[in-house]
Amino acid sequence: MTSTAENSADVVIVGGAVMGSSTAFHLLSDPGFKGRVVVVEKDPTYRLSASALSAASIRQQYSSAVNIRISLYGIKFLRNIGERLAVDGERPEIDLKEGGYLYCATDAGASILKENHALQIAEGADILLMDPAALSVRFPWLNVEDLAAGTWGRTGEGWFDGWGLLQAFRKKARSLGAEYVKGEVAEVERQGQRIVAVRLTDGTRIACGNLINCAGSGGRALAALAGLEIPVQAKRRYVFTFTCRDKVENCPLMIDTSGAYVRPEGEGFICGASPEADLDPDWHDEDPSSQEIDFSFFEEFIWPAIAHRVPAFEAIKPGRAWSGPYDMSLLDHNAIVGQAGEMENFYLCNGFSGHGLQQSPAIGRGLAELIVHGGYRTLDLSELGYERVLANRPLLERNVI
Repeated sequence: MTSTAENSADVVIVGGAVMGSSTAFHLLSDPGFKGRVVVVEKDPTYRLSASALSAASIRQQYSSAVNIRISLYGIKFLRNIGERLAVDGERPEIDLKEGGYLYCATDAGASILKENHALQIAEGADILLMDPAALSVRFPWLNVEDLAAGTWGRTGEGWFDGWGLLQAFRKKARSLGAEYVKGEVAEVERQGQRIVAVRLTDGTRIACGNLINCAGSGGRALAALAGLEIPVQAKRRYVFTFTCRDKVENCPLMIDTSGAYVRPEGEGFICGASPEADLDPDWHDEDPSSQEIDFSFFEEFIWPAIAHRVPAFEAIKPGRAWSGPYDMSLLDHNAIVGQAGEMENFYLCNGFSGHGLQQSPAIGRGLAELIVHGGYRTLDLSELGYERVLANRPLLERNVI
């Protein structure tokens, strides 16, 4: 794309990974939208995107109703992705496995687990609350000696191919007319409370009717170019793989009381955890050290934790590992979605704190509805709005991984 007077779009989306591509798809599939959508993506390989590097899972086991509703919508979308995102008869596959999440709780956490479970059931999620005896029957390989309770998603929770979901959204959006431009935004032109254009590092200027910030690890910097501060920081997360000598049948995505998680992946397993706040490194796309792996975190924290919970994991063979960006909402670990305060045509889609892939169907549709119809129609996402940032009013979410 060269810099000409014709370089304008009704909607410019910065960031073409799963959120940007979902939003582009939902805009262009809405009968009420007839405009032009341009998606600006600095790295079309998505090599360092959270969409490509995350553990790619979906759950309804949240403590806030809005997150439960978002994921209930999301699982319906993922179950029917072949029909929804087919292009010229070619149906995408994301290998969805509804193996469930298993949250483990000691006496100290059991009351919160039960409160969360009551809300999840009230919202229509299919979650079982089990005592240690029931846990042992369903998961005979699980060490329940120090557990008081556990909750498991019987249906509607599991994992899938995150890369496949990203590519399915992107391919469908392109088939509907979305234009993807390789570039990085260097300047945001603002007149009063409106964004009028973005300028790329190569000098290209794109006038925009609306601007959507789906820039992932670059979301905070893009907001700053528009004169807006958002409490989002890209953090580094590690994913470790291993194989196990003994069979661990019907293993769900298990969250140990320590916070470490593990789930099946092919013939083996993947695992990870969030470090303590004072040991949590930032992520920088341009810094090669962000891609370095701290194997001591696996050896000293994750492995002992999961081996305690699943004794079979004492005999494993570690495999490859990788690091990736985790766009943390510093306010409350919940996404910031919707209109950017008083700015009339700037929309935020940032800080998903590990929930992005599973929330992408509902968030993309919600943003499209805001732009096309002036308000949410399918799901009310207003609790995730920027207003809570301005008011310093966190949306409490207890189930943070």
